[in-house]
Amino acid sequence: MRPILMKGHERPLTFLKYNREGDLLFSCAKDHNPTVWFAENGERLGTYRGHNGAVWCCDVSRDSMLLITASADQSVKLWNVQTGAQLYTFSFNSPARSVDFSVGDKLAVITTDPFMGVTSAINVKSIADDPSQQSGESVLTITGPTGRINRAVWGSLNKTIISAGEDSVVRIWDSETGKLLKESDPEVGHKKPITSLTKSADGSHFLTGSLDKSAKLWDTRTLTLIKTYATERPVNAVTMSPLLDHVVLGGGQDASSVTTTDHRAGKFEAKFYDKVLQEEIGGVKGHFGPINALAFNPDGKRCKQLNLCNDAAEKVINKSSSKESLAWIVSFLDSKLRDVNGRSRVRESYAAHKTNHFCGHFSDACMLRQFLTEQRVTVARIIISLDAAVYDFWAHQRSEKSSGSS
Repeated sequence: MRPILMKGHERPLTFLKYNREGDLLFSCAKDHNPTVWFAENGERLGTYRGHNGAVWCCDVSRDSMLLITASADQSVKLWNVQTGAQLYTFSFNSPARSVDFSVGDKLAVITTDPFMGVTSAINVKSIADDPSQQSGESVLTITGPTGRINRAVWGSLNKTIISAGEDSVVRIWDSETGKLLKESDPEVGHKKPITSLTKSADGSHFLTGSLDKSAKLWDTRTLTLIKTYATERPVNAVTMSPLLDHVVLGGGQDASSVTTTDHRAGKFEAKFYDKVLQEEIGGVKGHFGPINALAFNPDGKRCKQLNLCNDAAEKVINKSSSKESLAWIVSFLDSKLRDVNGRSRVRESYAAHKTNHFCGHFSDACMLRQFLTEQRVTVARIIISLDAAVYDFWAHQRSEKSSGSS
């Protein structure tokens, strides 16, 4: 399996969403600019400019004509997918965290964070067919959960809303009255904040991931716990195959430690589990930072994953006089970009990134510091580039091995 590296965002990535046909992929990031890509080849089609804060979540209508995005700038925006035009802005008194279109795209559920005395809330907005007739009034507002609500999605037939967040509790609400119908049992539920929630293709069950190093499968109607998938890392993202009984978990160590340890210690692989047997059946390696988002193509044959290049990366560069930080970067580059004969592949691998003035392996940390200063790049971008370099190197070695055996 040869991955497609999609480069375009300049800050950590936060969310992924395919359209219904699976030919478009929408990505969100902390760089304020949601982006749309061709799913087949990773070509960037366009960027939606208008937010002034990190974009945490997005959703696309069934006909792929309307995009909705939630941002830390205390707004949720509606966009024309094709033209990139802003159609409407919902304004709030706190950062918006998640969005989800209802079946039929007539309603949208939006969660907002606690902020400056304002409690977290779940808001239901009506989506007008004509953008000029759009109203900002909420059809329903639900308050009650303590802490941030990281995700809220529609239940079966739009009759319920399922929410989960920092208080580790999964709740099901009546979408008409806002009444709490069910909440997860603390004895069998998550023990730490829930970071992600995704529904199955038929909506009969959903999957949650948590910092307690587990993911749990729930019945949508009864909120009965069906399965638990234990792992050895905090879970930041979860997804389910629409085709096979596969569950995929992604995560890794705390972001503050990413730039100070080997990638193997961070456990940054995407892990595949058998949905029924709860056993690990495989994994995908390659990232050098925590995986922050996962999504299966609706055809069930492809899975996209995003790695979180943490905010601490820029701090390493800003404090580049630190011998320990530089030593780690130098060791990292040398260990990952050597061929079978021990020669450094830095110059060859980074030619595409216009860094071909690298010559040989780094023997002096001052060379690295000077390069980073001149190019004004961050460790995050170096890591993203390394993803491509390592995959290219792996494919090259495999091709040579196949040629030799034949």
